[in-house]
Amino acid sequence: MDDESQERFDRLREAHFPPERNYLSAHLTLFHHLPADRKGEVLEKIEEACRHQAPITLKAVGLLFMGRGVAYRLEAPELVALRKKLARAWEPFLTNQDRQGLRPHVTVQNKVSPEKARALHEGLEGSFSPFEVRGEGLLLWRYLGGPWEPVGAYPFGG
Repeated sequence: MDDESQERFDRLREAHFPPERNYLSAHLTLFHHLPADRKGEVLEKIEEACRHQAPITLKAVGLLFMGRGVAYRLEAPELVALRKKLARAWEPFLTNQDRQGLRPHVTVQNKVSPEKARALHEGLEGSFSPFEVRGEGLLLWRYLGGPWEPVGAYPFGG
């Protein structure tokens, strides 16, 4: 996402995400598990899709109370369409979780008590105004059983 939006969401995560669980910068997850043994196929499809995709406007339209966390809900029809295209190509090896549709959001708090999550949700909701985020590309990460390793960055438009 654009630098200003990234910084905004990162500051919220730093303030509200349990530090021992805050391994990554703020992000919007498209897929949770892509098989390492298909890395070449995955990379090829990501590179192709990003090469032909212009930057995407995502609209932050509200907040989500997730029981033990809070996220910003985004509307992004172009991103949903891009994800559907990738999901069709990878359908044979997607997990059940990744076969479900995308509900775009950026999590700023998770794994806290319901009371703490409710308080943050109410606080953020009281001052919320819709805003835009510019989606500039995709990132691919590899999970290493706790830490994460960046695999690559794929800007829209090549």
